[in-house]
Amino acid sequence: MTKHPHETDVAFIQALAELLNNNDLTELAVKRDYGENDTLNVRVSRQTQMVANYAPAPMAAAPAATAAPVAAATPTESDPAQNPNALTSPMVGTVYLAAEPGAAPFANVGSTVSAGQTVLIIEAMKTMNQIAAPKAGTIKRILVTDGSPVEYGAPLMIIE
Repeated sequence: MTKHPHETDVAFIQALAELLNNNDLTELAVKRDYGENDTLNVRVSRQTQMVANYAPAPMAAAPAATAAPVAAATPTESDPAQNPNALTSPMVGTVYLAAEPGAAPFANVGSTVSAGQTVLIIEAMKTMNQIAAPKAGTIKRILVTDGSPVEYGAPLMIIE
């Protein structure tokens, strides 16, 4: 807990909240050291509605009343984040599938990738972070679109 005046800490927290809103961030954490045994830890966050870019499955004609019940989708099909082969976002930012606008994407559905190969970039605070494939495999699904915002832990692609 800080030993400094309360007013300066309140102003600091208000400035962080403003920074959060002005830069469309969802969370911001800061540790302020004033000296030995005198720190202030602040975490400012807000809830956002996550919009997924999933294409809906084609709709079939309504089954007849006498038809057998249809099996429900497996958890990994209905929720890609639960898929053990999902590459998830290590940070909040904007995802880019290519090194620059107009360039060929790092990987496409069906591409074979090796462990450590860059498969996309996430821009966070004006820094381009290369995201590597965690394992060798084939890209089965790309769950994000170029230039879309992503949250921490959001599924980006399925590599099997």
